[in-house]
Amino acid sequence: MAPSGTLPTITTIRPSQVGRLNERQVLRVLQDRGPLSRADVARECGLSPPTVSKAVASLLKVGLLEEADAPETARGRPAPRLRLASATAQVLGVTIDGGHCEVVSAGLDGELHADLVTVPTPTSYTKLLDALEAAARELIARPGVRTLGLGVSLPGLVDYRKGCGVLSPNLPITNGHAPAADLADRLGIECSLLQESHALCLAEREYGLARGHDDFAMLDVGTGVGLGVMSGGRLVTGHSGLAGEVGHLTAVADGGRVCGCGNRGCLETVASDRALALRASEKLGRDVDVDEVMDLLRAGTVDLADELRAAVKYLAVGVAAVLNLFNPATLFIHTRLFETDPDLFDEVVRQAAARALPPAFADCRIVPAKGSKRQGAVAGIVRRLTDAVAQDN
Repeated sequence: MAPSGTLPTITTIRPSQVGRLNERQVLRVLQDRGPLSRADVARECGLSPPTVSKAVASLLKVGLLEEADAPETARGRPAPRLRLASATAQVLGVTIDGGHCEVVSAGLDGELHADLVTVPTPTSYTKLLDALEAAARELIARPGVRTLGLGVSLPGLVDYRKGCGVLSPNLPITNGHAPAADLADRLGIECSLLQESHALCLAEREYGLARGHDDFAMLDVGTGVGLGVMSGGRLVTGHSGLAGEVGHLTAVADGGRVCGCGNRGCLETVASDRALALRASEKLGRDVDVDEVMDLLRAGTVDLADELRAAVKYLAVGVAAVLNLFNPATLFIHTRLFETDPDLFDEVVRQAAARALPPAFADCRIVPAKGSKRQGAVAGIVRRLTDAVAQDN
C-alpha cells in the first residue's frame, strides 16, 4: 500500500510491450476479418499505418502472417492482402478418444486440410504417444510448409495448472499424464492442451456460429457429456481447469447405470450418444456403436423410438441445468442425435423449456453446434501461438 499522502506508482510500459500488444491486435483483426490490406488493417485496429507496418513486418518474420495477392481489377493490381499463414505454415490438431485418435493439419486461419491420420486408441499411454508421434510426423513431413505447433483435445478432467489429465472415465490411460508436454518433447514444437468440451467451445467461437460472440455455452454430447462456457470472451475453466463436468450431475437417483467415474446415475449414463448406443445394443441383443445406430436410424430398419425418447428426455434435463446455472445468451448443442431427424432438436428444446426457469429459457437462444473437435484442437494451438505474441520477451 502507498504511504499516506502519496499516489501509487503506475508500472512503466516498455516500448517492446506496446509493440507486442500492437502485433496481437493485428493478429486478432486478421483472425476475425482477414484477408485485409495493410491500410484496411490500420483502419480496423485504429492504429497508424507506420505502426501497423512495423507490427506486420515482425509477424511476417516469425511466420504467423503471409501475403496473398488480391484479385486484379479494372484499376489494376491492388495492394497485397495479409492473412494468417496458411500456405507457408501449418498447425496440427490431435483429438484423443476412447475408440480412436485423429491428427489433422490446418492453416493458422483454422481451415482444415484434407490430410487426416486416424489411429485406433492404444491400450497404454506409451503406445498412445508412439502412435500420435508417428501420425504427427507424417503430417509434419509435408514439403514446403513449416509446422508451428500442435494442439491436443483430451476428454475427462484436465488440470491446466499441471497440463495433465486428472480423471478420464472413458480414457483412463491418460490419467496423471501430460500428453501435450510429452509430445512437445518428442516433436520439438509448441504444444497446447485443452479439455475436449473447452476446445469445442473455442472452435465455435473462432470458426463456427459464435464468431464475434463473447458469452455462450457449449453442451458437448458424445462418449460423455461435457460443458464449455465462454464468458466475457474467456473460457470458464474453474480454479484448476475442472469446470464443466455436467455429465456427472446425478440424473437417476436410484438404480441408475454405473458411470465410468464410479458413481451411479450420472447424466452421461442416460443422455450421451454412447448411452443411446448402449440402449440400442440391449434392444438388438448385440453390441452396436454410435455409427451403426445412426445408420440403423437412417435406414429405418429397427424401431428405436423408446430409446430416442429416453435420450431426448435426459438431454433436455442437461440443457435446462445449463440454462439455470449459467444463463448463457446462446447455448450450442453438439451431438450426433440430431443427424437423422432434425425434429429431435425441436423436441429437446420443447422439453427443456418445461424444465428450465422461464426467464433463463426466454433469455437464451438454443442452436445446434457447427464446430468440431478437430477444429477445437487447432483453435487451442492457434490461440497459444497468438497469445504468446502479447507477452513481453
